[in-house]
Amino acid sequence: MLEPLGVDEATFAVYHALLSHPDSTPEQISARLNSPLDEVLQVMEHLRKLDLLVPTWTDPDSEHAVHPRVGLSGLVERRRGELTTQLNALRQAESSAEVIAEQYNELLTSRSSGDVEVLKGRANASRRIEELGMKAKDTFWGMVPAHIDDTVHPVEGSPDMPLLERGLKMRTIYLQSMTVSKPGFDYAATLHRMGGEVRATPTLPMRLLIFDQEIAIMAMDPENPTAGAVIHRSPAVVSVALALFDAYWARATELFAPEDRDNNTPLTPHEAEVLRLLAGGAKDEQVARLLGISLRTARRITANLSERLDATSRFELGVAAAKRGWV
Repeated sequence: MLEPLGVDEATFAVYHALLSHPDSTPEQISARLNSPLDEVLQVMEHLRKLDLLVPTWTDPDSEHAVHPRVGLSGLVERRRGELTTQLNALRQAESSAEVIAEQYNELLTSRSSGDVEVLKGRANASRRIEELGMKAKDTFWGMVPAHIDDTVHPVEGSPDMPLLERGLKMRTIYLQSMTVSKPGFDYAATLHRMGGEVRATPTLPMRLLIFDQEIAIMAMDPENPTAGAVIHRSPAVVSVALALFDAYWARATELFAPEDRDNNTPLTPHEAEVLRLLAGGAKDEQVARLLGISLRTARRITANLSERLDATSRFELGVAAAKRGWV
């Protein structure tokens, strides 16, 4: 219990022996604790560093163990000060990291003007899109004109999986030619099982990604995927991008029926924690605050779980989750 203060079991044993038998010599302490003398001497030196063993005022040549209320309280204050210093250093490091990240974004962005970022090269674009994905809170829409001969991400390393695990609502439109291949279809099926919506269409005009219906990412050159990407935040451009996506989504073919979704798919970490908090009586606001997510995201995860378990109330959700051994 006292290890955070630097007092482990062996240290406390010697300290307690010195408190109980203040006139004992190191040899007597060693015999009383059945511990080697050299270990007792090392522990006593550690107690001196902790200010738990100090010279006696009336006799500087002798020592005594400090009363626990004084000694241990002092250690608590010392440890609290150390933690405060470390926390301040961590905050400074976090601020520095954010500054470095922004400077790196400026390096990635070859030119920017207001609500537009232009990223040259596939690698630069991919890194920036990955960062935006980490900051996304609610939705991710994607038009992905990948073909059969394009490389399909392994499910384990796919950038889509962390978004689904965090509870984002995902809609993706693929080319029909991609989904007729086994790797492509299997990948789409995995997205569907994890809660993503997937459709396919014969043609797509361009690659388009939309985060939170606030950021639209388009290819710099639709004919050259390696050229880079353009990121738009202008409400007007994002509205046009959403209209384009909605038009293709409406005429695309649903690849899977809702009942095909695998309700036995393991819970994501966010889903498991939401269930645990709900089982403990937490409200949506508390869930959102404790997980560091938006209130809309917390409510959406709860709604998805309720749909998945066919529950119409929090009580039914808890019962169904308990039957599956999820809580």
